[in-house]
Amino acid sequence: MRIIINPDYNKCSQWAADYVAYKIKSCRPTPEKPLVIALPAGSSPLGMFERLIAMFKKGKISFQNVVFFNMCEYVGLATDSKFSFSHTLWEKFFQHIDIKKKNIHLLNGNTRDFAKECAEYEKKIRSYGGIDLLVAGVGEDGHIAFNEPGSSLASRTRLKALNRDTIRANSRFFNNNENLVPRTVVTIGISTIMDSREVMVLASGNNKANALHCAVEGSINHMCPLSILQMHPHALIVCDEDAASMLKSSTVRYFNDNEATKFGK
Repeated sequence: MRIIINPDYNKCSQWAADYVAYKIKSCRPTPEKPLVIALPAGSSPLGMFERLIAMFKKGKISFQNVVFFNMCEYVGLATDSKFSFSHTLWEKFFQHIDIKKKNIHLLNGNTRDFAKECAEYEKKIRSYGGIDLLVAGVGEDGHIAFNEPGSSLASRTRLKALNRDTIRANSRFFNNNENLVPRTVVTIGISTIMDSREVMVLASGNNKANALHCAVEGSINHMCPLSILQMHPHALIVCDEDAASMLKSSTVRYFNDNEATKFGK
């Protein structure tokens, strides 16, 4: 596991955007062999999106041969609802870049057959040879995508009920009205995440500090789903100093030294 500790959210966003741009350039994707990226919505990736859009507008990167999957969607919201994750991704990212619509794959929260929707989503991911880079945020309770505490570490894309803490936290996107937050989502599973070749998690703010502490310094535990990344061969956490504030000073020094040694600082 790599942990990149930045001073603040803006620095985290720039680091993450630079890394995504690096992956696109280094992989040299083609129509026959695209780069496959899974994305979250929410607030964590917004700064990264802004910087990737700026890079695209300056002609530094192209998304023509990138395939995107979203990681989750609320059940029962209209696809054009301003509260849906699909709408957020379109509004904040996709409509500003040169992505081909055929290369965007979004979970359907309005299907009448969720078992079929989830199975076909997993099949579609496999059809591309899997996810090359999965970018995720993390919840205050350590959830990744919508795999909340208690989720099976062997889970796949599925229908999932939200717990009250997540509903409360996400009410900020629904005019601070918990009654407007859907109680059910469709989400990729932990095994789906672990199958990705690389996983990059974005974490900022004091409210993420306990989740990061449990995931990095605690044991692998389904009550902190993020901790499963201890078993991933290429896991990367990009965080700010506030999110890292509950890590032991020796842990922070260890990961900072690793980066310094790696780049000859």
